[in-house]
Amino acid sequence: MNPLVQSIRERYEATLEKIASAARRAGRAPESVKLVVVTKTQPLEVLQAALEAGVKILGENYPEEGAMKIQSLRNFSAVEWHMIGHVQSRKANLVAEHFSYLHSLDSLKLANRLNRFCGEAGRTLPVLLEFNVGDEESKSGWLAGAEATWPTLLSVVQEIVALPNLQIRGLMTMPPLGEHAETARPYFQKLKRLQEFMKAQFPQLNFDELSMGTSADFVPAVEEGATLVRVGTAIVGPRNYQQPGGLAT
Repeated sequence: MNPLVQSIRERYEATLEKIASAARRAGRAPESVKLVVVTKTQPLEVLQAALEAGVKILGENYPEEGAMKIQSLRNFSAVEWHMIGHVQSRKANLVAEHFSYLHSLDSLKLANRLNRFCGEAGRTLPVLLEFNVGDEESKSGWLAGAEATWPTLLSVVQEIVALPNLQIRGLMTMPPLGEHAETARPYFQKLKRLQEFMKAQFPQLNFDELSMGTSADFVPAVEEGATLVRVGTAIVGPRNYQQPGGLAT
């Protein structure tokens, strides 16, 4: 076997086992958590090796880079491509055309443009609403650090609900960086409470998904209810270079 495929497979399976153990500790079924392998800035040979190693979902941060990779690897038809990074509204067409899932819907402007392009393409896009539960100025997402402000978020959610070509599936967050995985736990707990708040306000909708947790903190994320974890470095190794505005993986 190709050494790169073998090494990625070993790290992928080890990560899946850590996810399964964390899920069991929380009284959850391991299969209730999906692993998104983040491949931003990785070369095509790494993505191909990951797919040959059994990876089912790939996550990209940059629409143009992701679209190029999707087109280059279109022979791997079984893979799901998730956009997990901040999307400028002017690049909404790339997401609507190429990606099967969006984790980072963070504005009504972006929602309207996605809805338009998805309509033109004749498709419905599953989306997660990104909330900034740490109220960090450097991060995207609707500010949701103070629970007392959560009712003010309902009107924008209602406007997105009304868009026919977007389907809300849940919530996403990226907590403040900390030295230890445990420092992220309170933010994961807060997103879980926000999920319950949204479920109560919109009982007709499916808010079941929670995208939270990266290489540094996916174990507590799963323990606190994550259904999607975004892990890159721990599986495919360090990124080749850094682009501004990306999420940690």
